[in-house]
Amino acid sequence: MNILIKDIDVVTCDKSNPVIKNTNIAIKENKIYFIGTSEDKLKEFNADSVIDGYNKLAMPGLINTHTHSGMTILRNFANDLPLEEWLFNNIIPTEAKLGEEDIYWGAMLGMAEMIKTGTTTFTDMYYHMDTVAKAVEETGLRVNLSRNAFKFIGSEGEMVRNQVPICVEFFKNWHNKANGRIKVYVEIHSVYLCDELGLTESAKLAKELNTGIHIHLLETSKEREEGIKRYGADPAEVCLNAGVFDVPVIAAHCVHLSDNDYDILKSKGVNVAHNPTSNLKLGSGIANVPLMMKRGINVALGTDGTASNNNLDMFEEMHLAALIHKGAQMQPTLVTAEEALRMATVNGAKATGFENEIGQIKEGSKADIILIDMDKPHIAPINEYIPALVYCVQGSDVDTVIVDGNILMENRILKTIDEEKVKSKVKEISKRVFGN
Repeated sequence: MNILIKDIDVVTCDKSNPVIKNTNIAIKENKIYFIGTSEDKLKEFNADSVIDGYNKLAMPGLINTHTHSGMTILRNFANDLPLEEWLFNNIIPTEAKLGEEDIYWGAMLGMAEMIKTGTTTFTDMYYHMDTVAKAVEETGLRVNLSRNAFKFIGSEGEMVRNQVPICVEFFKNWHNKANGRIKVYVEIHSVYLCDELGLTESAKLAKELNTGIHIHLLETSKEREEGIKRYGADPAEVCLNAGVFDVPVIAAHCVHLSDNDYDILKSKGVNVAHNPTSNLKLGSGIANVPLMMKRGINVALGTDGTASNNNLDMFEEMHLAALIHKGAQMQPTLVTAEEALRMATVNGAKATGFENEIGQIKEGSKADIILIDMDKPHIAPINEYIPALVYCVQGSDVDTVIVDGNILMENRILKTIDEEKVKSKVKEISKRVFGN
């Protein structure tokens, strides 16, 4: 499908040319064919669909580098609790009640929410990942999925060690599928839900598959303390010694890093998924993102799941990421609007393994584009575009979403998801699980 977006202002997220006003974007199949006002190019381009860009702004689709999409079923459950009590006493026992079909509908609801708030790529780890992959294939989103090779099942020492063949099969079935929209990593939930053999073998498997790893890392101070008690080293050092950081890694949270940990993450090229809302809600703390950026660590953004965030709105996450570090360190120059925007776009593309494909609007890139309705009282006047996106725009301002050259939402109407059916299914599941 060829699409022409006419008379549009563009925030490109390309440092060399960050804002282009009153231009056109031509999409040929799944790539950006040209950007500009050349009459000759416009005449030669045969568009199947023309989108009027009046009062709209085009930007790269947002990239959520850490979430659990099927967790929407647990939204608004077990609130205002510390992580350990929240996870072990509430979330894990409730998740045991969820089957494959439940996760499918929960993931579909999460994907509907992400599309409607401008997320075009997300990184997911959860249960029944085959069904999540199928949902991605149907919805048209782009994703980095991870599957565990070693499964924690209960008390300390109880590890299921027959998951490696299943993980390999999942990789073979889904990696680079759906026209390249799906990438598969190996999941390591965390150092506290794994053991040394599990860490080492997971790292070895990722190397053999030539892929990466997605892990929760140093989310709480207790995780750090227990890691030192159990292994004689903090979790980042344990991962280093186990070979986990010898492949591309998305490390979610990274709130409680030692000075040495920053050096480890930088030297090994680890990508950090900053989850400000989840970390605040669970009382885990505030990751020192300004120091990470100063050390040259790639920092991207994630929402985490809806049980620890309550929504998947990446505009809200950008807004918060650009504010909390200023307030916490009393320095208004920390994490600028442009830096927060790059976390949600360019940095996210690098973290998820889609670098040089998405995250910017430029000729030759994959056509993952969102259009924002800028004709809103809470946005006007637009004196500067990038601060407007980070400090004013809300997820509900997203009008149109294009992924891989396909329109997934137009005029806020979803094209690939039956929104009412999905909401109804999830309500039925919630009633069964919670009895309400």
